[in-house]
Amino acid sequence: MIDLTVQPERLARAVQRARERNIIIPTFRQMRDPALIPDRIKAELRSIGLWDVNPRNLFRITWKNEPTAHGGGFGPVNYLELPKALTGVDARILVLVGKWFPTGAHKVGAAFGCLVPQLVTGQFDPTTQKAVWPSTGNYCRGGAYDSALLACESIAILPEGMSRERFEWLSQIAGEVIATPGSESNVKEIFDKCWELRRSGEDLVIFNQFDEFGNHLWHYDITGHAMEEVLQAALGPRDALVGSVFTTGSAGTIAAGDYLKQLFPYSKLAASEALQCPTLLLNGFGSHRIEGIGDKHVPWIHNLKNTDMLIAIDDEAPVQLIRLFNEPAGRQYLAQMGVAPELIARLDLIGISGAANILSAIKMAKWYEWGEGDVVLTVLTDSMELYTSRLAELAAERGEYTLHDAAVSYHRYLMGATTDAMEELSYPARKRVHNLKYYTWVEQQGKTYAEIQAQWYQRDYWTRVQGQSDAIDALIEEFNGRVGLL
Repeated sequence: MIDLTVQPERLARAVQRARERNIIIPTFRQMRDPALIPDRIKAELRSIGLWDVNPRNLFRITWKNEPTAHGGGFGPVNYLELPKALTGVDARILVLVGKWFPTGAHKVGAAFGCLVPQLVTGQFDPTTQKAVWPSTGNYCRGGAYDSALLACESIAILPEGMSRERFEWLSQIAGEVIATPGSESNVKEIFDKCWELRRSGEDLVIFNQFDEFGNHLWHYDITGHAMEEVLQAALGPRDALVGSVFTTGSAGTIAAGDYLKQLFPYSKLAASEALQCPTLLLNGFGSHRIEGIGDKHVPWIHNLKNTDMLIAIDDEAPVQLIRLFNEPAGRQYLAQMGVAPELIARLDLIGISGAANILSAIKMAKWYEWGEGDVVLTVLTDSMELYTSRLAELAAERGEYTLHDAAVSYHRYLMGATTDAMEELSYPARKRVHNLKYYTWVEQQGKTYAEIQAQWYQRDYWTRVQGQSDAIDALIEEFNGRVGLL
């Protein structure tokens, strides 16, 4: 469970810092339902940009922001439905849109779920300690941003091969940015840097998204409820949720699938990764180009007992799709294939991992032969706003993207998606993947044999974590009361 032990002296300093910096912290209930946010705060947000470093933007850590860059309020969950002209399947594929979070990605929520419980208990002291955010990109961006809003010093760690946009933005927000060797799947190098920092003697708290249960809880509670609301709005009388699928980096977002399976026990939950780094599917390794996923280990917070299927996506497919969705020739070809102009204009909401999620949903629908009335859910973690440099690199490397190229991308990677590189998991197969955690977490990162066994055999291990949001909300409300700004 998330440790909620209060340390009074540190907590007093955190309260004083919040009072000095005009900080009010939202509750999980308010992130689920922004109607509960005080009118005074909503009024302040009308003059604040979505990415502004302003503590009131803590209240925009929700799937329900109005889709605008400045001064927006709140509304329904942001999502798209993808038509058969784009997916090639009769099943309905619904995708939640992450662009309308501050920083343009939902990872600000995962970082909030990790930092705030320690802040409101006094376990993290913003006056003396630095928050360290190891990640392959969006999580350390979200952590650095949340730290800035909460008046905490931060250190962001990410591989040197990640997109230029990440580094440029982080240089303005984080107190320090550390680039580690390698690219997307070089996570051990990030962990090694964390151990180096621990041994340095500096007063640090490392918020490792791969083992922090605040990441799991935020997605279970906030993303899970957002998906439930989308289903309530979108399902017709003859429709049913049959599956959800999530590319796994830290395995935070897939916790929303735990919530969905509790609501719809017969639905299927799939985890997806890059074919070039098939750790879950084949105990494999390698490097790949799907930024945000697939890191040569099994995250500590992945509940494998709930995972029904593994899917691997060739990284060339999302690379092709970001050109198809964003290049003029690609959009022209999609229009010829019957994709509505209104949707074509919004395809820049799909980042690289979002394209991989869509492909995973298509493969899943084909595997199970789902048809009309069958609904599959996934998410768009971020948008092309964070990858414009990748389009420029592809143009320089491969040349102009033509109508012929668009036809190849569309028919090979969308209409031609196949059911290769997939596995429906038996009980022993799930346990096989779970057991891979041992080599990273017990041998390298200080977890115990008893803990890894408890994850598999203790019946209430995961539900105890999932039930902690009310306790955290009570601590947040007490913290805000002591700060005295409401």
